[in-house]
Amino acid sequence: MRIVSLANQFGKPILKLILMKLEVFTKNDNQKIQNYIIAEIRDHINNKNLEPGEKLPSERVLSEKLEVSRNNVREAIQKLEFYGLLKSIPQSGTFIAKIGIVALNGMIDDILGLKEPDFKSLVETRILLELKTVKLASLRRTEEDLEHIKEAMDAYEAKVVDGEDAVQEDLLFHLAIAKASGNSSMETFMLIITPEIITNFEKHHVCDENQKFTSISDHKAIYESIEKKDPQLAKQKMKDHFEVLYQYCNGTEE
Repeated sequence: MRIVSLANQFGKPILKLILMKLEVFTKNDNQKIQNYIIAEIRDHINNKNLEPGEKLPSERVLSEKLEVSRNNVREAIQKLEFYGLLKSIPQSGTFIAKIGIVALNGMIDDILGLKEPDFKSLVETRILLELKTVKLASLRRTEEDLEHIKEAMDAYEAKVVDGEDAVQEDLLFHLAIAKASGNSSMETFMLIITPEIITNFEKHHVCDENQKFTSISDHKAIYESIEKKDPQLAKQKMKDHFEVLYQYCNGTEE
């Protein structure tokens, strides 16, 4: 079974995330440029004494003034939109959100101070998310959800038995559970951290060959608990499945 056919269950966003290639140096350079633009936008707001609801210069004007590409400006604005600090209106422009300038400055400083999450942090976040999503999935799953989970589970087993890399299939299994949870926010968080986990999983040697085969039975136990709609059992089976990751994270707490 092709990874693309499985990814189609989640639509174009997951297909893009699962198959994307992350270039470390390019990403670091983009981050520096993005932070530079965000800092300049903050300074412009302060220097011009702009108030909530007022309009920022256009992407073209900012691009020319800061000597960066319009795409870089657009990405920086989208990041500030994500945090609720700006609001873009089609055909009208970009406006400062209805938030006080003191709070806006504080939040931008926090955004600029964010560090790229290391692999251990991503794994810890994944564990916390999945213990919750698997409980919700066992309560809310539909027959269609079960089919998707089983399809991903079978694809993982087939790859492992054939001696092929199955990291992507493993994560698709867990993403199918996140989707079955019916909580779009948790599903989105899983989608956000998935590319980094795929890129770094093998590099950190978290699982050996024997663990890959153990995961086959783990997946089946998790699937069966979701099928039975037993949230406590589902959570326990997921914890059992993550035993090696718990050890890797030096005993992450529940």
